[in-house]
This record gives sequence, C-alpha cells and structure tokens, in this order.
Amino acid sequence: MSQLEKLYSDFLNGASVCTDTRSISSGCIFFALKGANFNGNTFAVTALESGAAYAVIDEPAISSDNRLILVDDVLTYLQQFAKHHRQQLKIPFIGITGSNGKTTTKELVNRVLSAKFNTLCTKGNLNNHIGVPLTLLSVKSTHQIAIIEMGANHQKEIELLCDIAQPTHVLITNVGKAHLEGFGGFEGVKKGKGEMYDFAKTAGATVFINDDNSILCEMLGAYQKTFRYGLKANNDVTGAVLPDNTFVSLLWKSKSFPEWQTVESKITGAYNFENILSAVSTGVHFGVDAIAINNAVANYQPDNQRSQVIQKGTHQIILDAYNANPTSMEAALKNFNTNFNGKRAVLLGDMFELGESSAKEHQSIANLIASFNFDLVVLVGPFFKSTSEINNAHYFENSNEAAIWIKAQNLSGCNILIKGSRGSKMEVVLDAL
Repeated sequence: MSQLEKLYSDFLNGASVCTDTRSISSGCIFFALKGANFNGNTFAVTALESGAAYAVIDEPAISSDNRLILVDDVLTYLQQFAKHHRQQLKIPFIGITGSNGKTTTKELVNRVLSAKFNTLCTKGNLNNHIGVPLTLLSVKSTHQIAIIEMGANHQKEIELLCDIAQPTHVLITNVGKAHLEGFGGFEGVKKGKGEMYDFAKTAGATVFINDDNSILCEMLGAYQKTFRYGLKANNDVTGAVLPDNTFVSLLWKSKSFPEWQTVESKITGAYNFENILSAVSTGVHFGVDAIAINNAVANYQPDNQRSQVIQKGTHQIILDAYNANPTSMEAALKNFNTNFNGKRAVLLGDMFELGESSAKEHQSIANLIASFNFDLVVLVGPFFKSTSEINNAHYFENSNEAAIWIKAQNLSGCNILIKGSRGSKMEVVLDAL
C-alpha cells in the first residue's frame, strides 16, 4: 500500500482535511500549503498539537514526529489525493466554467438537481487549484451528484482542474472579456475556457451547450455528445424570455415536457436567462420533474452580491459588486437602463486584470454610460478616472472616498446599480446609502 493509499484509508475512516490551523478538528489531516504571505510548514507541529492526526509537509521538519509526512510538493499531493478520491466515486460530476455567470449557474443547477438528488456543490469561491481539490474531498459516498465550479485566469488551469475533477458532464456558460491579462487577450480566453471541451472530447463527457452562442458552438465543433438549450425549437430544451421586467421570467419546454412551462425568478438581468435555462436543462437531463425545476428556480434568492436586488431605505439597489469585466459590465448597464425607471444612479468601480486592454475597455464602458440618461454617475478607481470625462459624473480614487461623498448627498428614492471588480470593494458604498 502506497503512502497516499494509507493516508486515504484514514480519510475514509473519518479523518477530515484541513489547510488552516485555526480550524483544526480532532483526527484531521493537515496539508501545509504555501502562499505569498504564509508557509503552512511552519504550523505543522502546531497542527499536530491541536489534534491533527497527520501533517503533510514539503520542507524538512524541525521535529521527528512520525505523523509528519514529507512529500515533494504539498499542493501537488493535495491535488493527487483529491483525484484519487474522485476516482473512487461513480456518480455524475458536473464541471462548470465560463467568463460570466458560472457561480449563479452553479447555484441554480444545484437547487434544481437537489430537488431530486443528494447533491454537493462548490461553496463560495473555492473554484481554483486549491478550492477544487478541497471541494472534491468533501464529496461523500451518500452524495448522488457533484457540481464543481472551475475558475481560471490563465491557460492550462481548466485543463488541470478537469484532470483532477474528471467531470462526466461539462457546461461553459459563455466566453467574454475576463482576465484578459492572464489569458493574453480574447483568443486566449477562448482557448483557456475551451480546455473544458477538450477534456470532454477525450473523456466522452456530455456537454451542456447554449446553441444560440456561436462562439461556444464553434469551440465545440462537431462533437455530438451534447444536450442543447436555447431559443430554437429543435433544442433539447427550448426557452423564451418574457417581456422585460425587474426580474427574469421565462418560458421553457422540452421533449419530455412538451407543454410550455413558466418560471418567474428572483434574479435580475436578461443576461441571466441563459444561466437559468442551463439549470433547467440539467434538471431535464437528469429526470427532475418540471414542477420541481420551476419551484427550484423561483425560490432561488441571490445573496452573494451577484445580480442581487435589495431594498435599503427608499432605494432599490442592484448589487452586482462581487466581480466585473467588460462583458458583464456592459450587460449590467444595458439591463439597468432598460428595466429600471425613475431616478437612477450607477456606482461603478474599476475592472481589473485587463492588461494592455484596460484603458480601451474602461473608455468603452464610459462611452456606454454617456449614451444613457442616468441621474447620477459615480466612477471609482484610477482606470475610470483616466477616461474622458462624462458630463456630471463624479470620480473617486477608491470606494472609501466615494462612500464619504455619497453619504453627504442624502440621496432618496433611487434605483441604484453597484458594480465593480472585487478589488474595487464597491460594497463599501452600500453602507453610505
């Protein structure tokens, strides 16, 4: 029995996995990961003293404790350990990625499938080279389907995550102008996200695909093991958006449910139509009842700063401040302009990781804002500040400065869109309203 198999045997007998000494549980396996500002190796002995059964390290130990397991690289070992666990599980694994909407889609897919199955899905933003292995290791023998979100900001990352998670089903929400710096431009984004399709073709995985998205269809090519959704009548699931409203409402039908179904969601933004329809499609594919699908979508309430509509005082706020890129920013602005009337304010923060395209993309968004008749425009960050000025717009270096100014304005009765990249911290302005 190899070292990994022996450790895995302890894991199966109830030992949990931990990467933070602040959350050690009795009998757990501590993986001493390294980061830019920390080195887990220095906490390995502390982990054992706190109750860990083993500590996996990749630097020579200062202790001779035989519970310290020395490996070449802790992160690689964690990934191998997670992959070994995955290979023992014979249930469907759905891998989800995309430039925009992957977290909302993941949440919706989980809600729909959990109406029939015992599911597990990625928690929070655990969607990278560390988060995916940890998510896999939380899958138990009692789970029937796992939904794994995969994020990436450079090429070969999705390839790695697919190799670890081995999805039996895959879904790319879309490909947009996100992480342009790391991917090396839009073509690099297509290649990076397309690594999920590359895996599917090799592994024979089923591909859920939006048949209306010409970029995705081109990326997938002639691969036939698909489940298609979109506006066309010949799709596996056909959908239609109901007239513009604060929240997305849609019709859908399928070969197994030929009568039109109506779904009224609590999610704003017409761009979320395809995310909802993709979740409906997974439900249809896995045999969830139509009524259960509709109820799951209708009862989903966003609470993660993504397409979230909240009331604060006399304001109706569209809080979409978890992240932003040119594609999602444009979609959010157009939706806000179309579906929200009355007094309107947009509070937008810089978009990050755009590399050489940053100035051009921020100016493009500024031009779009200028074409709309918003009552108040607040732009936060050095990238927006360097754009050509918009009449009556207010510019601030950071969200703290913006919050102080906004608080002094005593605004009332506004529809307000708040959006920006995570680093812009646009949620700070929420407290000022």
